[in-house]
Amino acid sequence: MENKSKGNAIALLPILVFLVLYLGLGILFEYVLKIPMGFYNIPIVVTFIVALLVACLQNKKVSFDDKLEIMGKGVGDKNIITMILIFLFAGMFVGVVGRSSAESVAYFMLSIIPAKFSVAVLFVVACLVSVAMGTSVGTITLITPIAVAVSTASGFALPLCIASVMGGAMFGDNLSFISDTTIAACNGQGCQMKDKFRENFWIALPAAIVTLILVLVVSLRAYEGGAVINEYNLIQIIPYALVLIGGIVGINVFVVLIIGIVSGTIIMLATGATQATDILANMGAGAAGMFETTMVAILVAAICALIANYGGFDALLAFIKKVFKGKKGGQLGMGLLVVAMDIATANNTVAIVISNPIAKEMSEDYGISNKKAASILDTFSCVAQGIIPYGAQMLVAISATAALGYEISAFQIIPYLFYPYILLLSSLLFIFVIPERKEKEAK
Repeated sequence: MENKSKGNAIALLPILVFLVLYLGLGILFEYVLKIPMGFYNIPIVVTFIVALLVACLQNKKVSFDDKLEIMGKGVGDKNIITMILIFLFAGMFVGVVGRSSAESVAYFMLSIIPAKFSVAVLFVVACLVSVAMGTSVGTITLITPIAVAVSTASGFALPLCIASVMGGAMFGDNLSFISDTTIAACNGQGCQMKDKFRENFWIALPAAIVTLILVLVVSLRAYEGGAVINEYNLIQIIPYALVLIGGIVGINVFVVLIIGIVSGTIIMLATGATQATDILANMGAGAAGMFETTMVAILVAAICALIANYGGFDALLAFIKKVFKGKKGGQLGMGLLVVAMDIATANNTVAIVISNPIAKEMSEDYGISNKKAASILDTFSCVAQGIIPYGAQMLVAISATAALGYEISAFQIIPYLFYPYILLLSSLLFIFVIPERKEKEAK
């Protein structure tokens, strides 16, 4: 059955078809037809099915039955199955716990910290909430209305407040144990989440600290007085804290999520936040919310299995090796690969899933550890996703602001997106300077 030919560039056609369809229709919907959130009106599963059909029509030397077997092996890979199960468990957890605790964190911190530091509080809260919730879009949806209230009450520039929330949201998206980007990167590269977290933490933390300082410097000059006060309930944060702590200490991710689901169920029932009759329905809704991400993982696994069999990845790797030399060059090439996929798809999880098989082979050829590869994929995809004006994060922030009667454009927000820019600089520093220093010390 093995029909793999060395350097068959035409085998990459399915990826090109997907990118042209998705990016082309996205531009048409968003900028020509002026459809709100146009990129997210395109059924991404359908575009991947078209790409899969293209892959099936290629290489007539391989029978269709053999192609089905190749796809079955790709989808049945241990890492793919693990990733899908984690997606479902994470969805159930979020469905049970809900998102009301996010607002509690924000209002609690705003109540105990002087109002002149409110923009910095927004950034820190967005960091904490997104780490706990595992979703940057969900964090932005919840915290943006609070950012608008802070801007109105205290006189801070609205773009600065919104950008601070977006930056914090991307921090957590990059680090959270239940983030779909983390799940996709870790399982695609075959590394433990705790190892990827530790690798990422020392890249993301300095970027977050520098961002916090910049936010303070910019915002303190604009404070006009006034504060935002509201009720909060911190008990509901406990399940998120348990998941975070369990992940950091290295408990199996399934055990951690089950602990989160059980503790969340108990707390939500005890506080009266959820009725007993709604718990199972909420679990089902949470798992169902992962449907598209799960289907994308399955379809991409099938497509990539065929591309690899046809020799497409060999051709791509040969090209990458000509352009990027050495271990450092390989890491940069891996980062640019996922950035290109993210710019094309406007979805960092999809970008990682597409890049995973190529990055896996790159890590073996360039001698890059699995945890480093997972860290690079997640970090660079978050950099791109945190900046592009047509990404879900930006569109949701603008939409949530508009719903409150305030008009703002992506290009007003982009100059204040300190965190993605600094995260990129931090990532490059860890590629070209710090890893080499550590290797020398170890010898």
